[in-house]
Amino acid sequence: MAARLVAELVKEGVIKSERVKNAMLKVPREEFVTPEYRMMAYEDRPLPLFAGATISAPHMVAMMCELIEPRPGMKILEVGTGSGYHAAVCAEAIERQGKVYTVEIVRELAIFAAQNLERLGYLGVVEVYHGDGRRGLERHAPFDAVLVTAAASEIPKALVEQLREGGVMVIPVEEGVGQVLYKVVKSGGKVKKQAVTYVLFVPLREG
Repeated sequence: MAARLVAELVKEGVIKSERVKNAMLKVPREEFVTPEYRMMAYEDRPLPLFAGATISAPHMVAMMCELIEPRPGMKILEVGTGSGYHAAVCAEAIERQGKVYTVEIVRELAIFAAQNLERLGYLGVVEVYHGDGRRGLERHAPFDAVLVTAAASEIPKALVEQLREGGVMVIPVEEGVGQVLYKVVKSGGKVKKQAVTYVLFVPLREG
């Protein structure tokens, strides 16, 4: 089932690189959903978790992963861990060589994600934190890439500051009545924004 989904995403041009393709094939999405949704794990749609959170649709996970151009040795910050699926895909996309730090504001979700990641052997590469991801993780900065998996009203200043020069942030931002996914590149201490597509994410919560 994973192979069929990944083949579709390649065909649609969402998956462009071998690294992201292999990562999407390796990570078992059914291990990151709640039991009642296991049979739907390879449908290309978001699925409910709990506490108002969702696991992103596979095409969105692949798209965001492609936008940071993953490579071995990267240090990635994820804001909004959810069930840990996106962090696991990032870990595989950097070939488990590097580090993924992920922050979840809902304690129960942080625990759920850490359990999922530990069970599947990712905790050496992925570190899960409970806290307000809008503040980043200054003690581990600077980051090569930042992925935000919830819609922000504006790009958090702390995340820009913790992004290294030349680093990339992928973030959905609320604009008018909708949301736009942006690729943000830090250059000369400033950011250059590139709109990617319209999206629909849960709101970024305040701690």
